[in-house]
Parts: sequence; structure tokens; C-alpha cells
Amino acid sequence: MTDLLAALKGAAEPTRLRILGLLARAELTVSELVQILGQSQPRLSRHLKLMDEAGLIDRFREGAWVFHRRAAEGVGAELAARVVALIDDSDPGHQRDMARLDQVLKARTEAAAAYFAANAAQWDRIRTLHVPEAEVEAALDRVIGADRIDFLVDIGTGTGRMLELFGARAGRGLGVDLSHEMLAIARARLDQAGLVNCQVRHGDLHALPLADGAADLIIVHQVLHFAADPQAAIAEAARVLAQRGRIVLVDFLPHGLEELRDRHAHRRLGFTPREVAAWGRSAHLDFDLVATLAGDPLSVGIWLGRKTAATSKDGPLP
Repeated sequence: MTDLLAALKGAAEPTRLRILGLLARAELTVSELVQILGQSQPRLSRHLKLMDEAGLIDRFREGAWVFHRRAAEGVGAELAARVVALIDDSDPGHQRDMARLDQVLKARTEAAAAYFAANAAQWDRIRTLHVPEAEVEAALDRVIGADRIDFLVDIGTGTGRMLELFGARAGRGLGVDLSHEMLAIARARLDQAGLVNCQVRHGDLHALPLADGAADLIIVHQVLHFAADPQAAIAEAARVLAQRGRIVLVDFLPHGLEELRDRHAHRRLGFTPREVAAWGRSAHLDFDLVATLAGDPLSVGIWLGRKTAATSKDGPLP
């Protein structure tokens, strides 16, 4: 009862309702909320602190940035979800907030796309500066195994390296990326490799150009730290995953290299197993950290995700 009353009090204010509506769509920093809501940073920081204490939102620091998102678990999370569901989408004020949010998210995407365009030709080399890629690829090979794959989807395919490695095991392979420069390189590499069963397509990881349940294996390799909304990206991947399919997520574990944001457009400085597991639960996925590749200073984690038995039409998954 105490938690419920605290959550009700935490939501009972116009600006906080607006914040809940925004955080239901994306994780945001205080500065981004300032842009959208047009209020001062101290005022918004105060609201966010109260909402965090009430259990309505999750707040976490990464280097110099602090991110906020709607709470994933607990009484406050349940109340926040119900409150957001009651917001009238036709309300003019809410529509203005959503339009400004779209502008913020577009600016994020454009910044990442500009980086990709400037570095497309040397993308694979840049990756090797962070972690020995040969180790990651060998670990991926062990996790994925040698079994035949009906439909392989590589989200954020970049230069098409994952399709090069695993496309021969697939009846069909598709790489999706937002950068036209990356796609041009990937197409050339796939042609050179003779992988006629693989193709690439322009698309956003938050809105994949695929039907529900289409993919047997999804690879998300060193992409999530660029995403405007990692949780939404995982939910979208879960949407296109077949009931008995697998998602293999490869990304950095938490680190403190702040310069990767400025020099390489990284949105996030790695991910903890706990938050990946929480995002998986919200998308009806079970994620396990199946490999850890220690680096100095960057370490890589490999997660294997499957749809939970509760969402399977055919009974418990093996």
C-alpha cells in the first residue's frame, strides 16, 4: 500500500505525466527532456528525482550522462504503464510532446548516420581497435553452431561481416542497416563472396522491414550501443523472431571510455547483464550471458536470447 501511494503521488502532476508519456517511448537524458518540454534543467531534475523515488522511472548514470526510462518492474512500473495507457493520443499537448520527441530521436539517428557515412570504408578496422574481432567471431561461431538456418537476419549489418561469416549456413540471409554507405560496401562484399542467398536492405532497427516471426536467427553485433532506444530495439527484434528462434546479441560490457561518445557516436557505454535480462523479460525473451571476452579496457559480452515458453504456441521451448 505504501509503494502504491508513493507511485500515485509521484505521477499526480502535469509535467510528470508528460514525462511518463515520453519515457514510455524512449530513454532520455535531462538535456533531451529540456529540449522537448521547454522547462529548466533544475525543475526537470527535481521532477525526475521524485519519480525515481516513487518507483515510476529507472534512473542510471553512464559516465557524464544520466539516462531515464519508464520503470521496468515493481508497483511503480505497473502504475506507470496504466497511466500512460490512459493518455489521450489526440490531446494537442501530448501530440506536441511526441512531435518534439521525434525531432530529438531524428537528431540522434542523423548523428549516428553521419558518423557511419564518414567511417564506412574503415568500419571493420575501427572495430578491431576496440576488441580483437577474431576472438569475438570464434566465440560467435561456437554459440551459433553449425546447424542449418532457414532465415538469418543481421540487424545493423554494417559492412556485412556477419552475413559473410554465417550466410553460407542459411537458406536465406538479410542484413538491415540505416546507412546507405554501409549497404554499398556490404553488397560489394557479398557479391565478392558469392553469397547469392544473402541480400541487404535499408531499414531502421527500431522498425524492421520484416513480418512477425519471420527470422530463425537474429544477430545484433556491436550495434545496440548506437541505438536511440536499446529496449525498443530488442522488442522489435523479438517481434520478428520465430517462436523457436534465437537472438545473438554482441556488445560491450560497461566501461568508462567517454570519448567513444564524441569520437565514435556511441550512445551507450556498454550494457550490464541485468539490464539486458530486464529488457528481454519485457519483450518475452530469456537472455543468458553465454560468453565474456575480457579486454583492456573494453570487454565484450555475448548474450543468447530465446522466446519465453509463455509466448510459445507449441508449448515449452527446449
